[in-house]
Amino acid sequence: MPRIKLSEVARLARTSTKTASRVINGDPRVSAATRERVQRAVTELHYRPDPLARSLRRGTDDTIAVVVDEVSDPFFTRVIGEIERMALDRDITVIVASTRRLAERERTVLDGLAHRRIAGLIVASVTDDHSYLRSAHYPIVFIDREAIGLEADAVLVDDRAGARMAVEHLLAHGHRRIAFVGDRLDIATVRNRLEGFQAAMSAAGITTPEEYVVHMEPQLTEGRHAVERLLALDEQPTAIFSANTRCSLLTLPTLHRTGRTDVAFVSFGDFAMADALTPGVSVVNHSPELIGRLAADRLLRRLAGEKLAAETITAPLEVLARGSGELAP
Repeated sequence: MPRIKLSEVARLARTSTKTASRVINGDPRVSAATRERVQRAVTELHYRPDPLARSLRRGTDDTIAVVVDEVSDPFFTRVIGEIERMALDRDITVIVASTRRLAERERTVLDGLAHRRIAGLIVASVTDDHSYLRSAHYPIVFIDREAIGLEADAVLVDDRAGARMAVEHLLAHGHRRIAFVGDRLDIATVRNRLEGFQAAMSAAGITTPEEYVVHMEPQLTEGRHAVERLLALDEQPTAIFSANTRCSLLTLPTLHRTGRTDVAFVSFGDFAMADALTPGVSVVNHSPELIGRLAADRLLRRLAGEKLAAETITAPLEVLARGSGELAP
């Protein structure tokens, strides 16, 4: 079958080739009636854009990159899934890379992408200076952490507020000996959530013992030992706040294995099967799908030609009470 041309789609839709192109590329500046006619013509003619011609015309491939800490992290897995869904609906390919939470690897990965023909980038950064990306030829959207030294879109949650919500929830259920479990402080989200935890404890007039603040590297053995040491203290915490799903998935197995499910627990971030455990895991929920959708929408609008000022979008948070965060001390 010969390839259907865009001009044939435009002719059937009774519009110009330029307008038909705008519809196919997701440009919102087209009336609903015209968009419907073009989409109907695309379906009727089985039109598929020529990726090579479009790549040559734009100087970029129909590809966006998503760079995250760890592809296996439950939070980022769901973020990536939503970004892929939205991109593939527009015949845009997604390539995914991991930084392994190493600043030097992130710089290498992003430098490499800068020399490719990608059309755009969504990144969860672990570095504190993004000024070297100012020369990037593609739009960039940051997720989970904001851009530093660079004017760019970002989709975030209020980490400090979320941590305060978790601690205040535990305080409301009678807890005073609350421990914090997180990983590296050079990760902005962990640092911000620790600040929120400390602010909530201070506001309640509670001094947190130094040994109640636990930092672990995201390896199973080290994380298990860190939690075991916490539970072996002479004055043990009656509740634990975990700064992210990675730490939650290291902490919870230790609590269950040692029979310490009497310790109240709140996780910043939901994960699969959290509601199936006994007790169910209470979480501060920030929807990964919503964050992925907001980031993809922002990037796709820029790729469609919209002139937008850089914006930081804050996604909502909520406490999902399932049992573990409501245990009495």
